[in-house]
Amino acid sequence: MSDVWARGPGRTVVAAVLTVLLAAGCSGPSQPPLPTSETARSELIKAAQRVLVDRCMTARGTAGQPASEEDALFGTDPAELEVTLATGYTVRTHTDGCLAQAHRHLYGDQARWFRAEVTVNNLRPEAQARLKGDPRYRAALARRAACPEGDTRCVRESGLDDVRARLEPARLAEVRAAHREDIATYDRLRDRALHRAARLLAGRPAPSRKGPAPS
Repeated sequence: MSDVWARGPGRTVVAAVLTVLLAAGCSGPSQPPLPTSETARSELIKAAQRVLVDRCMTARGTAGQPASEEDALFGTDPAELEVTLATGYTVRTHTDGCLAQAHRHLYGDQARWFRAEVTVNNLRPEAQARLKGDPRYRAALARRAACPEGDTRCVRESGLDDVRARLEPARLAEVRAAHREDIATYDRLRDRALHRAARLLAGRPAPSRKGPAPS
């Protein structure tokens, strides 16, 4: 799940999630129902994360101070957590910001969640990187590289897209098998976050709308 932060749409998302919970017949914060679609589940967690971050930012009193606000949200250097992927890239994050605090509340263990999320989000790039070791892929890549710029027929006849589509599923299956523990951790911690997010939002009143009702 992405950590892109946007204050404006947050209220709309919270309202939408609350509507889902109330429509499902939620009787209280103890056992609220969960959305069934992956999109709705992600939005539920994001909405709860916004609530938690807003509380943290308010408590730190950084409103109206852009530099301090950014540090309060994301944390200050140096980043304390990092994951180096099989593709060679290293991803880092902080533990002292409001976003990190929200993650600890939702997922329980920020470090484990960070590693699992980064790994799972990069399974396909890792699978694509493994393709470079296949001679069939390298040959198609060489044919594609030899095509003149703008020659769509040459690009198509290089067969690169067909080779990639044929070989990538097997490589992705290999990568998923190699990271099955990370995937299990991701699923377990995300399920925890879903339940905590549902309980948090079920106890909040739906935001009131201002202005005339839409026609």
